Amino acid sequence: MISQERIIYCTNPGCSNPINSVGDSRLCASCQIPLVHRYIWSTGEHQAIRPGELIKDRYEVITSQIWLDIQPLQLPDIPEELPKAIIPYLRLSSDRSHLPQVYGFAGDILLLENVPIDETGNLYPAITEAWEQATPVRQVNFLWQIIQLWQPLSEFGVALSLLFPDNLRVQGWCVRLLELYESEQPSLQQLGECWKPIVAVAKSEVAPALQKIVDSMCHQGEIELKAIATQLNQLLLSLAAQLPLNLKVAGATDSGPQLKQNEDTCYPIAFGNSDDPLLPRLSIVCDGIGGHEGGEVASQLAVQSLKLQIRALLAEVAEQTELVSPELLQQQLEASLRVVNNVICACNDEQKRQARERMATTVVMALQVPQQVEITPGCYSQNSHELYLASIGDSRAYWITHNYCQLLTVDDDVASREVRFARSLYRKALQRPDAYALTQALGTKDGEFLRFVIQRFILEEDGILMLCSDGVSDHNLVENHWTEYALPVLKGEISLEDAADNWINLANQKNGHDNATVVLTHCRVSPEYLVSVTSSQPPVEIQEKPEEAQPELADSSQALLDLDIPSAEEPAVSATPTEVKKPRRGKVWVLLSGVLALLVGSTMGLFAWSQLNPHSFQQRCQQLPQKVQQLCPPGK
Repeated sequence: MISQERIIYCTNPGCSNPINSVGDSRLCASCQIPLVHRYIWSTGEHQAIRPGELIKDRYEVITSQIWLDIQPLQLPDIPEELPKAIIPYLRLSSDRSHLPQVYGFAGDILLLENVPIDETGNLYPAITEAWEQATPVRQVNFLWQIIQLWQPLSEFGVALSLLFPDNLRVQGWCVRLLELYESEQPSLQQLGECWKPIVAVAKSEVAPALQKIVDSMCHQGEIELKAIATQLNQLLLSLAAQLPLNLKVAGATDSGPQLKQNEDTCYPIAFGNSDDPLLPRLSIVCDGIGGHEGGEVASQLAVQSLKLQIRALLAEVAEQTELVSPELLQQQLEASLRVVNNVICACNDEQKRQARERMATTVVMALQVPQQVEITPGCYSQNSHELYLASIGDSRAYWITHNYCQLLTVDDDVASREVRFARSLYRKALQRPDAYALTQALGTKDGEFLRFVIQRFILEEDGILMLCSDGVSDHNLVENHWTEYALPVLKGEISLEDAADNWINLANQKNGHDNATVVLTHCRVSPEYLVSVTSSQPPVEIQEKPEEAQPELADSSQALLDLDIPSAEEPAVSATPTEVKKPRRGKVWVLLSGVLALLVGSTMGLFAWSQLNPHSFQQRCQQLPQKVQQLCPPGK
């Protein structure tokens, strides 16, 4: 049937009059909550379906394959036994930045959500449409993302999805797929053939290098995937390092109107040492679990332990004469998180906490890594524009620009786990009473059993990276209000500090049931932020809130927090290439091993330090409180 009047239903189950006219307002006329415009991609060709038609009395046809669900509160049709064809979607659901999710079915038609459709119901441009207007760094970034998707999609027999240009859509910097196609495994030579037309019209700065990569893919048989990724990464970092980069960071946290204690901790928040080399590169949000003197201690311990390890990691990166690969940096960040997990577990064991009494914490952390990159022979830039994002639990990260707000993380909750294990579709899993219960957090179990997601992005467009606890993100608060609370920052109308406070106030007003924490990093790479070559470092404004009182910790926990290492000279965030000498290799790994040793008793770091320098290891252990000394192994 053809819809006469465009209507959409409110998602508030208690709304007295849920029917609204499409386009009249963003809010429900009756209860004033934001209306959900959920655009769905229907797979396959539907020649007989006409725009305006209403399918199943709930899907308004915008185009033959773009449908608007006018009853988003209702569960879509889902078969009892899930078809095998949708298993790749479910198993790959953790990669929500690039891949769609299964929404439900309309008869035999598969419906997908989280698709590259904008808020007005239009597809984002295909990669071929956006290519010629893209900057050189973005062109290389597109291809690097495709290569990163090749292996996971190959594992589930859907790598063919990367060979159709119309299936590859771009939202700003991000390559997103409309749907997944099953087939026999295509070759990298076939991928190279698909790249030929766009590489032929690449920007002059990158065309020769990209042509060389494509030629090796097409004419040298099965060139290794790793070799292609390495070449693209080197080119990408070299181009990005020539862009200006200005970072500002501000954090805020509040216990909320209904709670007395605040179990959240974030970094930065207190006005501290302006010479802190971690600022403004590092931002962290932790949401503690375990009640008073449990969750708040776990979240503080996680933040302080991570700061120690990240400082050592950046010192080591600064000593490298060659680029550190994304894989190695991801491994180092994952190792750091496992160490923090084991520190919290050790505290739980020391205090004999069992079952629900054990303290734990979520974490979402972003780190901008300033690698030294050679631009031309003998000319280096001290910044590679790399941003690494790590998360566990349900604290979230969003990337917000003038045009869109994109959720970058996936919650570690029961609903997401059921999808990832191909046991349920997400919308159905949300009906479970335990849907939002966490499946993992730091401190809940031994680190080797935790699953971390570490992502790497290249900062090549202006935007705001927003980290927040679930007290801020619950009820789609960020998705519903980003235009009001983020765009004023991007337009220069309010300060980052005021924006952080505004988000906290909004969360207290709209949610209010939990602690609320947010850390905002304003990233700017536009030419107007270019600084002169003679400047050792571009302007970096750190905006923070006054320091809050912290609860007392057990002797062993406090000793761990008090541990410090000498800060290495921090390389400047260089917006333009400058002449620098290659640094010499140092003994930073010995220092890093020492830090890891003191953070967790029986880890690899402890073993390494005790083996490399047993005398200094025993001396340092003897300086610790008695309870912490028990974590050190006996001397030889």
